[in-house]
Amino acid sequence: MNHFKRKLYKRGSSFETTIPAPLLFALDSNKKYYVVFRFDSSANKWNVEFEEFKENGKKPEGNKKEGLI
Repeated sequence: MNHFKRKLYKRGSSFETTIPAPLLFALDSNKKYYVVFRFDSSANKWNVEFEEFKENGKKPEGNKKEGLI
């Protein structure tokens, strides 16, 4: 299987979807993460990055995992 299809659903005034589990296997399940979606217009691809959530109020740093959608 070389693609993932997820249903986009409306919740209130926004739209949401879930992150496919295979993209999360490399992450530590005991930590919290931000999910960052980035569109690369030159390659016409979406990139997904995971940044570790720091509860001390500082901006997340390092520990980025990347994948293509």
